[in-house]
Formats: sequence, C-alpha cells, structure tokens
Amino acid sequence: MTSPAHIAMFSIAAHGHVNPNLEVIRELVARGHRVTYAIPPVFAEKVAATGARPVPYTSTLPGPDADPDAWGSTLLDNVEPFLADAIQALPQLVEAYAGDEPDLVLHDISSYPARVLAHRWGVPAISLSPNLVAWEGYDKEVAEPMWAEPKKTARGQAYYARFEAWLAENGITRHPDAFAGLPARSIVLIPKALQPQADRVDESVHSFVGACQGDRAEQGDWQRPADADKVVLVSLGSAFTKQPGFYRQCVRAFGDLPGWHLVLQVGRHVPAAELGDVPGNVEVHSWVPQLAILKQADLFVTHAGAGGSQEGLATATPMIAVPQAVDQFGNADMLEGLGVARRLDTEEATADRLREAALALVDDPEAARRLKTIQAGMAQEGGTRRAADLIEAELAQHGRG
Repeated sequence: MTSPAHIAMFSIAAHGHVNPNLEVIRELVARGHRVTYAIPPVFAEKVAATGARPVPYTSTLPGPDADPDAWGSTLLDNVEPFLADAIQALPQLVEAYAGDEPDLVLHDISSYPARVLAHRWGVPAISLSPNLVAWEGYDKEVAEPMWAEPKKTARGQAYYARFEAWLAENGITRHPDAFAGLPARSIVLIPKALQPQADRVDESVHSFVGACQGDRAEQGDWQRPADADKVVLVSLGSAFTKQPGFYRQCVRAFGDLPGWHLVLQVGRHVPAAELGDVPGNVEVHSWVPQLAILKQADLFVTHAGAGGSQEGLATATPMIAVPQAVDQFGNADMLEGLGVARRLDTEEATADRLREAALALVDDPEAARRLKTIQAGMAQEGGTRRAADLIEAELAQHGRG
C-alpha cells in the first residue's frame, strides 16, 4: 500500500451519482488516506458516514427530491444546468480547498469543476463513472447525431460558446465535448456486461471494476412474507418516479396474481391514495431497502438505471426494464440483449404486458442460467478493493502519497 495521501472526491447531489462511489471512498479511508468529498449539504451526512470529510458547497441543480419536470425535456434543458452550476460552484471550491490542495482528484462524470481544479492544481484526476463510458467511434455514432440539431440553434451555439469561454478562462483548450466525455483515466463502477460496445472501449483509460456494493445494513432489512411464492419489486429509482398510471398498472398486473407479493416503491411525488384500492398482497412505500429486497425477490421491474441494473445482475434477479430517461434506454437494451430482461416502454407497460413478461421470465431456465453466469463474472471484476488498488496505483505513478 502507498503511504496516506489527501484525495478529494467531487460529485453532485443525486443518489445515482453518489451511491455508486461511497464504498470506494470508505475503503480509501480505511486504508489510511485522508479523503475530502465536495458535495451539497443534503448528502453531507451520508458522505461523513464513510469517514471522509464533507466539503459542502451550494448547488443550483435540482435536488434529489425535486420534481422530475425540473430537469426539462430537451437535451439543452438537461445539459445547461450542469454548466451553470459548475461556473457558480468553482469559486466556492477554490476557496474551500485553498491551502489544502489534494494529491489526487476523484470525480463523478457530472462534476466539471473537479476537472478544472485538477488542471489548476497540477494533480491527476480519475473519473469514477457510475454508468457507461464512450467507446471508439462513440462520437460519430452517438454524440454527433444527438447534437446535430441543437448545435444549429442559437441556444446550442451559445451553450458551447459559454462552455469554451469558461474553460479558456481556466487555461484549458480542450473542446467541451472532449473535456466532459473523454477523461485521461476512468474507473467504471458498472460490470462490463452492462457496457455497450465493450470490445471497443480503451481499457488503458477505462477500468471496469463492477458494482461496489456495501452491506447496506443502515438502510434497514425486509422480510419476505411466508406465504409468498413469488416476490416482485417495482422501483423507478429516485429521480423519475412520478408515474402514478404505471404504478396502477403494476397493481393490476400483480395484485390478484395467486401466490405473488408486490413491493411497490412510488417515490415522493405519488401519494398512495392515487393508486386506488390496493390488495393485501401489495405493499406501497415511498422508499425501500432495494438491495435487501432484491436478495429475496423473484423479479425486478426497474427503470434500468445503472445502479438498479447492476443490483439486479448482482442478485441474479430477472428484470422487466421500463426506462424513463437518459442512459436507461441503452441499459434496458443491454439487459434484454443479455437474455435476462424484457424491455417495455412506459406506454407499453400495461397490466397484461407486465404479467405476460413476468410469468415468462420467472420460469425461464435460460434466463436463470445467464444471470448466474453474469453474477459469477461480476464477482471476478474486483469491485471496491480493485477500485481502491487502481487509485493507489495512480498515486504511486505520479509520485504522490
């Protein structure tokens, strides 16, 4: 092990961006490193529980409990807030770290200030990616078509001009696309099985370590009912949960299915009353200890976020993927392609379609076999310990620590 170093982690206040890296942070602290973690105050307590010191900053992004509509509906709606937040957060973070600059920067993919600070401080930076990474050819195949129309608009051109000006002010000449999407070093916190075009990913840059999951004991436990032949968990994650119509379809699909027990997580924006009459074999919650339930479940109806997808794979639970936004559509296709899930878009996810897919999946021996194979492969990727080993190797390579 290298000698202790000061490692600074940077992220945004979103469960899907913080939760995947917490066990890595905990492991680095356990190895004796001094770890600080720049994060909005709403996540300070969760970060402090790892042993890292929270460095709070004020963010202008929608918080973890914000209405999903706050993120807008177009590509520019989605990306402009991250740039605006980065520009206003940078001076706060410069001040917070003045005189205590780290030896190495770790950052979530959404944290633009972290990359600027690493450049200003002259220290290495490692991206901790909670979802897929770019492969050779990604720019031409995905990014260029996606941005073709927005880049023609005055609004899109203004976005890029503002981004380039901010980077130039901080001595960075890279194009915003490369700055945001092409890190010099990346540790990928998903199993390689979930990565599209995995054979075209540069593994000298991107190291797949798989899921970095702790025991989650602090989230509580869950007991499977003694009379439940099959348990199905339905969760659309923490952000895009405002789907009362979908939840009603789930109640219809599983509420009168003999021997089935439904655990339904509806988030903070859907009152239970909106679901109507709920049968006795259905429990409704705003939040659940997801991993504890998946260890006992027979089926997972998921939005196919990176975190949920890999928890389904890690527990060898067949899935119905109902993607809601961003990378979830690609994840849903990957899961279906692996033969361990069925994809249904929200408008297709009727009670009949959900029930049909569920009954086929839970009795499919080939899906079960594939899940066990993937689960075994994930166990070999190294997870938390390998992620920490790679971070220490980077420190050693740069003569720090």
